[in-house]
Amino acid sequence: MNYYEFVFTYSSPIPASILHDILAEELGQIGFESFIQSEEALQAYLPAPAYNEVLLKDKLAAFPLDNVGIKYAKSLIEGKDWNAEWEKNYFKPIEIGDQCLIRASFHQPEEGFRHTIVIDPKMAFGTGNHETTYLMIMEMLKLDLEGAELLDMGCGTAVLAILAKMKGAKRVVAIDNDEWAYQNALENIRLNHTDDIKVLLGDAGLIGLQGTFDYIFANINRNILLNDLPFYSKALKPKSFLYMSGFYTEDISALEKKAEESGLKTAATVERNHWCAIKLQKQTT
Repeated sequence: MNYYEFVFTYSSPIPASILHDILAEELGQIGFESFIQSEEALQAYLPAPAYNEVLLKDKLAAFPLDNVGIKYAKSLIEGKDWNAEWEKNYFKPIEIGDQCLIRASFHQPEEGFRHTIVIDPKMAFGTGNHETTYLMIMEMLKLDLEGAELLDMGCGTAVLAILAKMKGAKRVVAIDNDEWAYQNALENIRLNHTDDIKVLLGDAGLIGLQGTFDYIFANINRNILLNDLPFYSKALKPKSFLYMSGFYTEDISALEKKAEESGLKTAATVERNHWCAIKLQKQTT
């Protein structure tokens, strides 16, 4: 299939690294499939049949941060080996101490890690390259999940669901509202032989049909987290834990306020390059 390559640049006082992440999330909503970040620009790839200039211009005009000018150049790229592009340009194996290695199927196996997860992504997010995924993996590695029931909400590549199953979780449910993510999650679950993970296509409305959980991991974005916090709280067992990421340090207060209204209390926060993860405990009995 032919693809369009877009190179996006900015005029803004906000660091490009932050703008890259937000823009990639916005573009993913209109069909862009993969992204490569450089110091100043974001390369984004869209299947040629999916290109809609009006949709793109509307999305850029509605960019969620103020004082950001965005320009782009577009070129048509005839079909290429996208796995090779990922291997060459972006997705490198990710090592988290000796606890976890995240690699693609085109990488050579490595020894010496307690958990090895094979992820073949179509986009950067969910591989561990992104700060929020890395933070959530670090938090999960601290937990004893033997026999636990866990929900991975906004699962993307399903890397968190797969790790939870590898760590001994008894029941794992993964939900995403994006068809691409749903299919990619199923693919990666097969690659890692964790086939008893239940994967669902849909939004937070599905959570209440799945019973209750000891842990919920939700790596999405600020607005969706604010909207869905009541769903998470209802699905947690008393004194159980919710881990959230996908937001910046300045978003913590709004999320904590909404969490408190939903019967959740902050237990800890962690930060990596301005991105945050928060651990909350359900207080109701």
